Amino acid sequence: MERRRKAAYRKKPQNRFSMCLVSVVVIVIMIMVQVKNNELQQKIDAKNNELQLLESQIEAEKQRELEIQEYGKEVQTKGYIENIAREKLGLVYEDEILLKQEK
Repeated sequence: MERRRKAAYRKKPQNRFSMCLVSVVVIVIMIMVQVKNNELQQKIDAKNNELQLLESQIEAEKQRELEIQEYGKEVQTKGYIENIAREKLGLVYEDEILLKQEK
């Protein structure tokens, strides 16, 4: 019976050491997982910011596209063509008299 007690007594320190070692390994793994989680969260936040920036650029480009379409319609009108011909090219109708002020 005394041998059993000595054998059981010897196993306790080994068992405690093993449990401590396992606990340390588990804690280290938990810390590593938390660090990686923080890194991934920072990447997610950066990508979300980038996404918002790109969405705002898309909206600005859509607005610009609408303005260009409206301008394209405007330049195709007869009135716009006449104005450009008068202002930039100095053209007039055949029966029109052009009066200029002297400087």
